[in-house]
Formats: sequence, structure tokens, C-alpha cells
Amino acid sequence: MLVKVTEYIAQADKTLVSFEILPPQKGQSIKELYKMLDPLMEFSPPFINVTYHRSEYIFKRNADATFIKVPVRKRPGTVGICSAIRYRYKVDTVPHLICGGFTKDATEDALIDLHYLGINNVLALRGDPMKSENEFIPTTGGHSYASELVQQIAYMNKGVFLDENLRSTFKTDFCIGVAGYPEKHFEAPNMKTDLRNLKAKIDAGAHYIMTQMFYDNQKFFAFVQQCREEGITVPIIPGLKPITSIRQLSSIPRFFKIDIPADLADAMEKCKDDAEAVVEVGKEWCIAQSKELVAAGVPCVHFYTMGRVDTFVDIARAVF
Repeated sequence: MLVKVTEYIAQADKTLVSFEILPPQKGQSIKELYKMLDPLMEFSPPFINVTYHRSEYIFKRNADATFIKVPVRKRPGTVGICSAIRYRYKVDTVPHLICGGFTKDATEDALIDLHYLGINNVLALRGDPMKSENEFIPTTGGHSYASELVQQIAYMNKGVFLDENLRSTFKTDFCIGVAGYPEKHFEAPNMKTDLRNLKAKIDAGAHYIMTQMFYDNQKFFAFVQQCREEGITVPIIPGLKPITSIRQLSSIPRFFKIDIPADLADAMEKCKDDAEAVVEVGKEWCIAQSKELVAAGVPCVHFYTMGRVDTFVDIARAVF
């Protein structure tokens, strides 16, 4: 039985918990991923998100001293991993779809494959620029914005495909999630503009919002209120990730353009020479955040598990 993220939320009588994982790097076995996921199944997550990473380019030197531009994707296999997770754990998966690196035709083909595999949840994202680019550059024949990607998926849910000559087409039934930013997307000039862009994604056909990580719950609560005032009524799922190293005090604000509360930063600084103490501080902060969110009645707490699985097991046990 295929269940949508929004159906899990509607049917639940308590706050759900979900996790997000990275595909293994090329050359690694999926068994390494299972080692991380096995302990997390204790918490019966209704769905697992699987990220997608676009290709980057490297330059390889030829024998004649010229260079050739070669595409390299370090973490392939998102669709295959989603199928493997569903087969092994009987848990629904949410593959990420991005604009960067995809034409509209390639997106349509990917969605058809997901439909054939019985995967009916997707998270539609614009995606980040390539590391060699200063700003996001759309793929020729692809989408420039996540709202356009959402619209394409929504059209397929109505049986509308890119080829207008197709007749008697089937209708897909994707539940579409999109990203939200409690501290605004770093490219947006202000929160009002960012909320307007988010509303455009909902109006295009998105069914729920999953937020970027944050460390101050008041910013999440304010974001939810602002969304409601903007006329956005869909479920909003908070995304969390504990800080696990002192280096992240500078890297997270730099890469994700979000603030680290002074109390958390001060506590981290006091134990910066003790790596395990840093992990404990980050874990306890995440537990406190999660408990407050659950008490506030959020539909689901989503954990970005780009770290040590034992940390997330401890957090989930303390909260759920």
C-alpha cells in the first residue's frame, strides 16, 4: 500500500519522526548505508528521505597536454537506494528531485521510473549551484526554479506530459514536498520575498513543506506564523541536525546562512578541546529543541543524519 507523507501526518495521533540520508559515495557498498539505517528502524519512521547530488565537473589532462571537461557524480543511485530501502525495511522513501543537471524531459523520465517503482513521494528542490559556479545556472532545457519543477510534477498528476500528442495518458499520484527556510533563503533579499516564493511553490501544487535546519525554535515558530499569514496552510515539518564538531560553528553559518544561538556557541566553546563533549552539547541541544517542537504539536520532526548514527539514536530515544 502506497502512503503519502501528508497521509501519514493526517493519520497520526502524535508527532512522527523521519530521517534523511545521503547515498553512499561511488565505490561504497549499500551495506554501509544499512548499518546506519538498521538502528534507526527502532523508531518506526514512516518515511526516509534520500538526497540527490548533481554532477560536478573536473578537468582531466590528456596525453597531448590539453584538458577535457569530465562530469563526475560522487553519490549516484538515489532511485535505486529508495527501492532498496522500501524492499528491506518496508518503509516509504522520499527521493529528492532537483532542477540543476536535469532537462524537463529527463525529469519526466525520472518521475515515470519512480511511478513504475511504486514511489509516490518526492521532495522538489532547485538545488545548489555547482562548486565551479558562483550562482545557480539552469540546465539548458531545464527548470530555473523549484516552483517550475513542482508544476511539472503537478501536471503529471493530472496526466499532462511534455509531449502534447500523447493520448490516454496515465495520471501519476505524487505527494510533493518543498523546502522552507525559517531564516530565509540566502538568495532572497528579505523574508517577505522568500515567503512569496514559497507560496508560489504551494500554489504550483506542493503539498507540504520541510524546513532547512535551524537551532532556535522561536525562529521556526515565527516562520510558521508568517506562512499562515501568507495563506500557506500545508503541513510544515521542521528539520534538525545536531552540531557534532567545533568546526561546524563556523561552517554551518557559512554554508547554510543560519545563526547559531549564543548559548549554544558559548557551551561549545567551553569544551572545544574535547570532541566528545562537543557532541554531547550538540546532542542535548537537539533533544531540547525536539522536545519543545513535539510539545508544540509539530506534525513530524525530521533529522538530517549526515553524521554519527549513535547520536541520532540517543536523540530519538530521548524524545520519542
